[in-house]
Order: sequence, then C-alpha cells, then structure tokens
Amino acid sequence: MAKRGHRPSQAQGNRPRFWGRHAVTAALANPERTVRKVWGTREALSSLQLPPVIPIVYAEVTDLARLVPGDAPHQGLVIEVDPLEDVWLGELLDQGAQDPEDRPRPLVVLDQVTDPHNVGAIMRSAAAFDALGIVTQDRHSPPESGALARAASGALEVVPWVRVVNLARALDEIRDANFWRIGLTGAAPQTLSVILGEQKKVAIVLGAEGEGMRQNTETHCDELAKLPISGRVESLNVSNAAAIALYAVAAR
Repeated sequence: MAKRGHRPSQAQGNRPRFWGRHAVTAALANPERTVRKVWGTREALSSLQLPPVIPIVYAEVTDLARLVPGDAPHQGLVIEVDPLEDVWLGELLDQGAQDPEDRPRPLVVLDQVTDPHNVGAIMRSAAAFDALGIVTQDRHSPPESGALARAASGALEVVPWVRVVNLARALDEIRDANFWRIGLTGAAPQTLSVILGEQKKVAIVLGAEGEGMRQNTETHCDELAKLPISGRVESLNVSNAAAIALYAVAAR
C-alpha cells in the first residue's frame, strides 16, 4: 500500500480557504480534516463549538469579504484548512467489496471535468445517493477550493475522492473489481435504464461538458448509455447528468 500523503496537485503550503456555514461546519466535523484558522463574525462563531487549539479571529463582514473571491457568500465564516490526504483507488474498491450484495454503491468516474462548481455539485449528488466515491484524474480536475467546497455543501468531507494519474488504467482496475462501467454519451443507442438492467455494481463514467468523454475513455467502458432527454436541448450540464444517473441507479 502506498503511503498516504497530500495530493501532488495541491501542496500543503497552498492551503485552501472554505466559506459558508455548510462547508465550514462539515470541515470542522471531519476528523480527517485539519483546520488551521477560523475567521468569523461574533454572531456566526457563537453557534459553533470550536476546539481551543484552532486560532480564531473575530472579524466584521467587510473584513471577511476580503478573504474570499468576489461576492462569495461567506455567511460570516471563513476557515483555512489543509487539503485532505489521498484516498487510494484500491482502498475504495476494497470498501465496495465489503458492501452487502443487496445494496452495492455506485462509483462516479469523471473524465477531465475541471470546473469546481460541477465537481462540487457532483459530490453533493454522490452523497445524496450514497455513492461509493468519485474518481478523477489528478492533473485534469480542480483542487480543493472554497468554490468546490461551497458547491459540495459539506459533501467534500464525506465522499471519498480518488485522484489517479491514468484514467484508463483506473477503469481497468474498476473492471477487475467487478464493476460494470457505463459511459454516458448522447450518441449511445440505448438509454441508461435499459443498460443498467440487473447490474449490481455500477461505475458511471462522465466526460466534460462540451467535449464529452475522450475516445480512449469510451473504449474502457463496458457499455455506453444516454439519458432520455428531449430534442429541445443538446445536452445537460455534467452535474445534472450525474444526479439523474445516480438517481436511476438508486431507484432500481
């Protein structure tokens, strides 16, 4: 087993800042998360139970606005954190193998989805539908950030996030763990509900909005499927597509 450590894409010295009540309280509740500093208004901080070892800075709303991008809705709370340690794909697949056979949990695999708002929203859906975790490439996915944590609304702290160097090799490893790999693409002849059938262990593979999955990623899927959307739109936002796909898996 490789040694755990901080992700190579995000050095420990480049600590992200999270803001907003959901992202902040979820980070504080996560025993795996190291919180380095907390800024907040007296009113917002009064509702938190903070360990005495964390430095606290009382601040006005205008001061907090200078700590976050643009008009980010900080809700009176900002924290500085260390990125979470790596989760390894083998560990996650081993965890999936221990799930009861009557309730296997899906995986979500993202092929070069780089927008932090989309990845955060996908994490939120993954948490809502009890997904096993998400898998992304290390160099073609966003780092942990305030925008991602805000979009995830706390799910960043509870959904395992695996970053891999080579997505094709990761998909092979997922296959070897008996997951049925279904790639979502509008060009597929069959809908997701048909392709799902009675498959127990499912990995949903999604590509970036616009470009979609790369050809090499498609060839590492067992089946391709589409969502039954009308001709009024060409496609859905990738986070919306992920939510619908996860619901389809859960609702079988």
